Amino acid sequence: MSLDLNARVTGEGDPLIVVHGLFGSLENLGGITQRLSDEWQVHAIDLRNHGRSPHADTMSYPDMAADILRYMDQQKLDSTCLLGHSMGGKTVMELALSDPARVSRLIVADIAPVTYPPHHDAIIDGLTGLDLDTVGSRGDADKALAESVEIPAVRQFLLKNLVRTDEGGFRWRLNLDAIEREYASIAAGPTAQGPYNGPTLFIKGGESDYIQDSQRDAVATLFPSALMRIISNTGHWLHAEKPELFATLCRRFLNGEFDQKG
Repeated sequence: MSLDLNARVTGEGDPLIVVHGLFGSLENLGGITQRLSDEWQVHAIDLRNHGRSPHADTMSYPDMAADILRYMDQQKLDSTCLLGHSMGGKTVMELALSDPARVSRLIVADIAPVTYPPHHDAIIDGLTGLDLDTVGSRGDADKALAESVEIPAVRQFLLKNLVRTDEGGFRWRLNLDAIEREYASIAAGPTAQGPYNGPTLFIKGGESDYIQDSQRDAVATLFPSALMRIISNTGHWLHAEKPELFATLCRRFLNGEFDQKG
């Protein structure tokens, strides 16, 4: 069953829905939202089990795409541009492949329409293993999480999901139980067969291995009109590492500049 998603709407113009990745929230693409809201009405959403959106038992891409379609219906958006990063990229691909008439343009950031091997085990173990009853501060949580997650920037990203309770303790805003249980669905590729023939832009981080040459055929089969752009010297978090360049590529694509120039 589809859910009512939490969203933040900024700017005016044609609608653009932006969708975050795993363990994230609508705030993760805030820099891009800010840069594009001068020309578009940007709808930044929290996917189910993330941010301030409701929790649910399932995390399949058809279910998450249905949530976005429900949101579009509520906002009376017959057709819209979609931008998704990582898990959010798979979600918007699912929507475009299953209901192409609702998608005018599609931007996918650093993810391919394929199944990936498990690679979040340490993060999930660290988050689920954190005893919140013993956490008195974010510093305590960071120190405990460091045993599983070595990179400080990744820990800070994850700890944005740690919020205070009314009693003064801490709780996870994420539905960790569902994410752990449904991880195979999250790692899977989109299920809809498509294709989506509309304008599509894949943006890859130059140092990221999330989109590989061996996956280009899958992209071309499902998205025959797809273009690929690479942002050099960036990893999987390309939109945060080089936000100006990322936003410029999105702007040019959304304005149809690549339609003529390729």
